[in-house]
Amino acid sequence: MKLEEKKNIIDDLRERFKRSKVVILTDYQGLDVTTITDLRRKLLEAQVEYQVVKNTLLTRAAEETEVALIKENFKGPSAIALSYDDPVAPAKVLTEFAKDNQRLEIKVGVMDGKVLDLGAIKALSALPSREALIGQALYVLIGVPTGLVRALNDLPQRLMNVLQAIKEQKEAA
Repeated sequence: MKLEEKKNIIDDLRERFKRSKVVILTDYQGLDVTTITDLRRKLLEAQVEYQVVKNTLLTRAAEETEVALIKENFKGPSAIALSYDDPVAPAKVLTEFAKDNQRLEIKVGVMDGKVLDLGAIKALSALPSREALIGQALYVLIGVPTGLVRALNDLPQRLMNVLQAIKEQKEAA
């Protein structure tokens, strides 16, 4: 690979690192081409990029980005998963895939300037997706005004019941 090509790859990776919400480093050693293709397809469906990159290029691209926090883990066969929108998506897909394929090793990740170990990545994968969280927030936002309207509608009805009871009591007397 020529020096100019390497510089272009490094610049492209650095730009993608800066835009990404989460970067997860994996070791794919021992996976055959069919299995890696299946993993890439699942990640692509979740709008996650997955790329095998030389460690020297990863190290240089990580400079001046948050990914530099995990550069000591760039050893052995390395592939990176990048997500620009949903930080939960790559964690979910990789964790599920690693359950079925023991040879895929999730090494480490970085999100919002914090290093994520395997436990943190698994905890992240347990969170609901972005769409589910938005749905839950909308449900809460809709629930408050709905409850207020019901309470306000219930007050006149209760007042009418009290007045009706007083009327019946006076008629009986």
